Amino acid sequence: MNMLQEIDRVFRMEIETLTRVRENLDESYAKALELLLLCTGKVVVSGTGKSGIIAHKIASTLTSTGTPAIFLDPGSGMHGDVGILQRGDLLIAISKSGETEELMSMLLYVKKLSVPVISITAVRESSLANNSDQVLWTPVDEEACPLNLAPTSSTTAALVVGDALAMALMKTRGLKPEEFALYHPGGQLGKRLLMTVDGIMRSGESNPTVNAKDSVRQMLSEITSKRCGAVSVTDDNGELVGLVTDFDIRQALDGAKDIFSMGIPDIMMSKPTFIFSDDMAVNALNIMENRDKPFMVLPVLDRETNKVVAMVHLHDLIAQGL
Repeated sequence: MNMLQEIDRVFRMEIETLTRVRENLDESYAKALELLLLCTGKVVVSGTGKSGIIAHKIASTLTSTGTPAIFLDPGSGMHGDVGILQRGDLLIAISKSGETEELMSMLLYVKKLSVPVISITAVRESSLANNSDQVLWTPVDEEACPLNLAPTSSTTAALVVGDALAMALMKTRGLKPEEFALYHPGGQLGKRLLMTVDGIMRSGESNPTVNAKDSVRQMLSEITSKRCGAVSVTDDNGELVGLVTDFDIRQALDGAKDIFSMGIPDIMMSKPTFIFSDDMAVNALNIMENRDKPFMVLPVLDRETNKVVAMVHLHDLIAQGL
């Protein structure tokens, strides 16, 4: 048997299933969305076996995109966990056959609570469909399994339907990137939209700073001990007047003059680019990278006092996953 051909067969069969489901989209999907939008509680997604795994994923996707949802195993539901369902909630039940015993037993209790039920099933005239407020039909002629037994095409169809509902809800509610980030604080998007410079900058004893009147020897000691590759230069009021980097020092050393006979103002870069401590950290990254000649550091100023309070390094931003 050609294994590549077998893999291709599975792809083809599952794609054909999705195509058929798409071709049979009707008003039931729009009505299901209306029920979801009207839900004042949480969405409970339930299924057994492989359908349960799909239900768990759909619940997770809904929750992460602004629709509070949880997974409920029907078997556990019949032994107390069904108590998680309350009036105002909504149930999404997944079953290819629509005759899953545990799910149907739980549905009797659900109906007593007047909880709306949206079913995802391949059988329109099943018990589950007949006891649902909205039926999302996922026609599956054949599973991709060679024995037509293992849930494959049917679970793929249910998963895509769940994704479609979640994305439609997300778009209808106008979920903004900032709101999405709040649900994903550990991800890159969350960090980009939530992390400010003051959460990553090198401040206090770690902040490389010298006064413009200090000696070059003092400046070299500061830049070496703080290991930042640069030092902010301030006036007597603590305001930024310049920046000295390793590159500036190398340029001075390449010159004809003795570097120790020079003053810091002779070496520093005047009017350097800086950032405020309450700016977004990703802005610092963009400033550093989006230049003809990218640089590694930015002096950090306090917005109210305009004084130098820290230094932010490109490596720190990268280490945070920005």
